[in-house]
Amino acid sequence: MEDDGGESSSFVVGIIENRAKEVGLAAFDLRSASLHLSQYIETSSSYQNTKTLLHFYDPIVIIIPPNKLASNSTAGVTELVDRFYGSVKQVMLARGCFDDTKGAILIKNLAAKEPSALGLDTYYKQYYLCLAAAAATLKWTEAEKGVVVTNHSLSVTFNGSFDHMNIDSTSIQNLEIIEPFHSTLLGTSNKKRSLFHMLKTTKTIGGSRLLRANLLQPLKDIETINARLDCLDELMSNEQLFFGLCQILRKFPKETDRVLCHFCFKAKKVTAEALAVDRAKKSQVLVSSVILLKTALDALPLLSKVLKDVKSSLLSNIYKSVCENEKYDLIRKRIGEVIDEDVLHARVPFVACTQQCFAVKAGIDGLLDISRRAFCETSEAIHNLANNYREDFKLPNLKLTYKNRQGFHFVIPQKNIQGKLPSKFIQVVKHGNNIRCSSLELASLNARNKSAAAECYTRTEVCLEELMDDIRENVSVLTLLAEVLCLLDMIVNSFAHMISTKPVDRYTRPEFTENGPLAIDSGRHPILESIHNDFVANNIFLTEASNMAIVMGPNMSGKSTYLQQVCLIVILAQVGCYVPARFSTVRVVDRMFTRMGAVDNLESNSSTFMTEMKETAFIMQNVSQRSLIVMDELGRATSSSDGFAIAWSCCEHLLSLKTYTVFATHMENISELVTMYPNVKILHFDVELKNNHLDFKVVSLHFFFLVLG
Repeated sequence: MEDDGGESSSFVVGIIENRAKEVGLAAFDLRSASLHLSQYIETSSSYQNTKTLLHFYDPIVIIIPPNKLASNSTAGVTELVDRFYGSVKQVMLARGCFDDTKGAILIKNLAAKEPSALGLDTYYKQYYLCLAAAAATLKWTEAEKGVVVTNHSLSVTFNGSFDHMNIDSTSIQNLEIIEPFHSTLLGTSNKKRSLFHMLKTTKTIGGSRLLRANLLQPLKDIETINARLDCLDELMSNEQLFFGLCQILRKFPKETDRVLCHFCFKAKKVTAEALAVDRAKKSQVLVSSVILLKTALDALPLLSKVLKDVKSSLLSNIYKSVCENEKYDLIRKRIGEVIDEDVLHARVPFVACTQQCFAVKAGIDGLLDISRRAFCETSEAIHNLANNYREDFKLPNLKLTYKNRQGFHFVIPQKNIQGKLPSKFIQVVKHGNNIRCSSLELASLNARNKSAAAECYTRTEVCLEELMDDIRENVSVLTLLAEVLCLLDMIVNSFAHMISTKPVDRYTRPEFTENGPLAIDSGRHPILESIHNDFVANNIFLTEASNMAIVMGPNMSGKSTYLQQVCLIVILAQVGCYVPARFSTVRVVDRMFTRMGAVDNLESNSSTFMTEMKETAFIMQNVSQRSLIVMDELGRATSSSDGFAIAWSCCEHLLSLKTYTVFATHMENISELVTMYPNVKILHFDVELKNNHLDFKVVSLHFFFLVLG
């Protein structure tokens, strides 16, 4: 597999739809070798559920069946992909590739868990679409990447999206969960950050990806949420444990999760000869993965030492499942039989190259020892050449640098060059205050050095064949290790770190109930409070007997900020993090809907009013008893009378469902709902003028309009 060192997505997604608007989706993560299956009925004509999942996975490739032109066939998914994901690579496979029977067999053979644990045995016929999508996705991946997936190596999850809170793509943008609307706050030089950017202090790429996934799909299981909160409680009360974990996690390579795919995938033997690919490069990636795995396993005893006396269930389970697992010791000993004990994962290019060439112990392969000797001789000759140039051309500050693609080249500070550069130097490029260049002698030595290194990689791969087969037999425990490290990174380096940087008791543990109230005392906006020191704290209290709060007040009084704040606090609570409030209790939310802003959508040929109505219709069609709905000034894109009628009817419908709703409006007549429905209360944002500055306050005026009325 390709060595992708960035944080960009690595998902290949296959989608198929039937005539009943039922959609099957399979998302295959090339980075961590995991397969996520979802099947659902699309309730919206705009395919909001599918858009939400595609926004979550952010795929690099989308695989779809061909679009038939028959009048009775549906082409909704195909049109959706064409319209909104035109920049993503699209692959159209024949419908024969979407074979649910073959998909079921593949899942049974490749899944690390038994199919019965996934729930596919009992409901095979019911979930045929996602199995068909899985068959097409795996078929394309194996053909395109030239690999075979190792048996019982894939981490397969089924219907994962609906085990979590569902936040549609529009709400993700409105709440600024991943990206802010504007990079700076209007009227200030302060940088505005999203919730993800605020929490993104993770040290590993896998931890950042897990954090993003949790913010987009927060948890619904109270037991899991409380396990994370118990872990945070222990970290906040035990400084030695917190700082110890921070130090230990730095010793694990940041690419640990990516290394798994090299053990879950096995290259086809015919690939190198048939496609004439760069075998040396693939061998180098493989050797690097083994070194990285060795480095991670060497750090495991240190993690075991820190977690030995923990009390929280989450950390104690990690200790039992990882630190006490003998398989990790067996893998480490097996690696020690072949790999030199002094070899460690390195990020400096030439140091990493040298480590990879000398990874295997001396004396195991004669041809490898010869290649190493040639590599050392050319490396030494290149350094001697640099010393000679320093003396001959009186360039004491000439530096020799190495990059993976270019190899060795010279860097000379421009201020040290008197007149013209000697003609011996070629490929001269100015880079800042330095000049990069090479020479014919260096180019010749570079080619020989690269050739020797490539031969070292190829011979090393041959020596590692048996070791790789032994590691693949225990790939499930490596998957577990990667998941544990990502989870610890998110909880320790993101959640606990963020809480520790705030004043004491500014962030508190939320409480959870199945059917209780949504109560937040002195809640603050998690992003804006770090920018504005004088942020005014606000309260909210919603129950089934009083499930709608109508927020009123003048422009710029903070209504939209208040709505966004309520949603962000609920999201933080359900990912298992402390929240910015004096006290909070949350009824678990299964879906979160927002209707904010007033903009048109030229891509879908929708006016401001049409966009507003589409979003409102989607909310009304998909709302449930346990949803949280936030609506900001509904009906302002049309006339006052029409807007009032729409807003009033929507409020009445939501009141009948007992759904928790926060509704902001400028329409004073909406306040008359409080005289007709006992489950409505009104919040009014009061503004006072002090020293030519607006002072914002929140006052609960449940009786205010009754007195005036």
